[in-house]
Amino acid sequence: MTERTDISRYAVRLGDDALILGHRVSEWTSRAPFLEEDLAVTNVALDYVGRARMFYQYAAELEGGDTTEDTFAYTRDARAFTNLLLCELPRGDFAHSVVRQFFYDAYALPMLQALKGSYDDRLAAIAAKAEKESTYHLRRGREWMLRLGDGTEESHARMQAAVDELWGYTHELFEVDELEQRLIDSGIAVDPRLFQHDWHDNVAGVLREATLSLPEADWSIRGGRTGHHTEYLGYLLAELQFMQRAYPGLKW
Repeated sequence: MTERTDISRYAVRLGDDALILGHRVSEWTSRAPFLEEDLAVTNVALDYVGRARMFYQYAAELEGGDTTEDTFAYTRDARAFTNLLLCELPRGDFAHSVVRQFFYDAYALPMLQALKGSYDDRLAAIAAKAEKESTYHLRRGREWMLRLGDGTEESHARMQAAVDELWGYTHELFEVDELEQRLIDSGIAVDPRLFQHDWHDNVAGVLREATLSLPEADWSIRGGRTGHHTEYLGYLLAELQFMQRAYPGLKW
């Protein structure tokens, strides 16, 4: 397998994370707690979809032929997607979405900061643009963690339930497979293990400040990077891909 192919697959998995999480966040459009948040959450969703497009466009250029960004988004089945499982879980209540977003953004920001140093100029440029968005996303997420965690009795209970439910999915954030290891050795991909302790300390600190308890690391689930997904991804793709599946090649 060539390095060009490895880079394409790496770009696709980063695009998959962004597309699937962006779709989940977009499900709050018109459903957020109040108008200002409705606008904010919609913009966050657009940030992620825009990030997905940049990674998919680069992967399409590397693959060549008739491949486009739409090929990756609309024509693949669930087993071909390589997003993290955390990204595809159902929207849940607002507390669930806040916690999921905070866990992911606390990972995404240092990952993008490290990716800016990639030997691949295109990946580095995408990371530089996305870093600015992730800085805002993480700041916003922290504010919601504190507001709801240290809020009412009900908001605290909902936040703690979300933390407990999602914690086991965070271990997958820091696992490295053979593809990533080859690109790490080449100075192209990011090794997330290098900032795993910082992520844990940052998250634990915010949880304490929000009067939330850090769960026991007694279970974990993985498989997204190898195409083994939860049942929820299939339903998400049925909605996301409906138009292109029903009318292949449709253009506005």
